Amino acid sequence: MATLKKPLITEKISAMNERGVYGFAVEKTATKPEIKRAVEKMYGVKVLDVRTMRYAGKPKTRYTKTKIVSGFSAAYKKAIVKVAEGEIIDFYGEI
Repeated sequence: MATLKKPLITEKISAMNERGVYGFAVEKTATKPEIKRAVEKMYGVKVLDVRTMRYAGKPKTRYTKTKIVSGFSAAYKKAIVKVAEGEIIDFYGEI
């Protein structure tokens, strides 16, 4: 269950929710079968397809009064999950 970090709620993914496609931020080491099991167990739906994407951290620079601070944003992995027709995942029911 620890493979799912949080659901992604963006304009693009929210538009895909009508077609039964949902997005999640997941652990970088999570595999597709682990993600499928976690979503099915947590939300009680049948998962048909899982697609994953890995994002590298981007370099960031911030200028302060005393020096320049450089670093990277966090790297993460995103999973796009398609559920069976007629099933929905209600992210807003918990709010």
